[in-house]
Amino acid sequence: MSNPVCVEVTRGNLVESRHRGSVAVVDGDGKLVLSIGDVDRAVFPRSACKAMQALPLIESGAADAYGFGAKELALACSSHNGEDEHVALAASMLARAGRDAATLECGAHWSFDQKTIIHQARTIDKPTALHNNCSGKHAGFICGCSHQDIDPTGYVGYDHPLQQQIRATMQSLTGTPLGHDNCGIDGCAIPSYAVPLQRLAHGFARMATGNGLEPLRTKASRRLIDACMAEPFYVAGTDRACTKLMQIAPGRIFAKTGAEGVFCAAIPEQGIAIALKCDDGTTRAAETMVAATLARFFEKDGDINAGLMAMANKALKNWNRIHVGDIRATAALTA
Repeated sequence: MSNPVCVEVTRGNLVESRHRGSVAVVDGDGKLVLSIGDVDRAVFPRSACKAMQALPLIESGAADAYGFGAKELALACSSHNGEDEHVALAASMLARAGRDAATLECGAHWSFDQKTIIHQARTIDKPTALHNNCSGKHAGFICGCSHQDIDPTGYVGYDHPLQQQIRATMQSLTGTPLGHDNCGIDGCAIPSYAVPLQRLAHGFARMATGNGLEPLRTKASRRLIDACMAEPFYVAGTDRACTKLMQIAPGRIFAKTGAEGVFCAAIPEQGIAIALKCDDGTTRAAETMVAATLARFFEKDGDINAGLMAMANKALKNWNRIHVGDIRATAALTA
C-alpha cells in the first residue's frame, strides 16, 4: 500500500518536494477514528513513546520518593534542547537519588538547537551526558533503579531489569508482542521496538483515558500526560514543535515527537490519541502532519484551530526574508 502525499513544499508556483505518510487516530476502546495510509505497518516510535517508558518511574514509587513534580516528570518524558534549565533539572533529579552524570549511559552531544549550541559553545568546553536531549529520560531511569535497589549499571541493555519493566509496560499498553524480532537500538542506546501505528495510538489513548488499565497505571498515565501539558518547555524547549503545540491549547493537547518523522499526541478531553509517521523521516513534514491532524478535532475552537493550522501551513523565507514558498498540508490530511 502506497501512503498518500500528506505534505507539499512549494517554491514559486511549483511543488518542489512531497512527503508521504500515515496517520492513525484511535479512541480509548481501540476504535479507529481516523485512518490515513497504512496504519498497520510497524514503525519505531523512537522518542515519541517516552511517556510510556516513564511509567515505571511513577509506578515503582520512585517519583514520589524523590519528590518529583510536574517539571521533573515532564523532563523524564522529554527530548529537550539542552538549555540550562534542562541540564540543571536533570542533574537535580540524579542528585536526589544520590547519583550524578557519571551514571548516565546516553552519551553526550551538543544541542540540536542553533541558539542553544551557540550558548553552549560560549559557556562550556564540551557537552556532558546531561546535555544529551534524552538526559531527563535517563535520569528518570536511574532514579527508578535506585529506588528499587536495582544496580543501574548497564540499564540501557535489553536484559536489564529496568528495560524488562519498560518492555512489559509498552507491550501491555499497545497489545503488541515486543522482543528481539522487532527491537532496534535508539540513538540514546536503549532498546526501541517497532509497533503498528494504530496500536501505538491506542496505547496513548489508553493512557489518556485509563480505558482497560488498572488503577495504578491509570493514575500514573494521567499524571505524566498532565505534567507534560503543564510544563511543555521541559518536554522540548524554546521554539520546539512539542512545546508550541501544547502552548496553543494549554492543558488540552499532549504532544511528543520522535526521530525519523514520528509524532504521537493525545486530546484527553476527547478520549483520543494520534500516532503518525512521515515515510521519509522528515521532521518538518511530521510537524505539519500532527498540527493539521490535531486541528481537525478543534474545528469548533476557532483560536486553537487557527493556531494549529498556522503551524501546519508555514511560509518559507530565504536569508533576505523574502517569501519563496510554503510548507502545506494536503487534502489527505485536511479533507
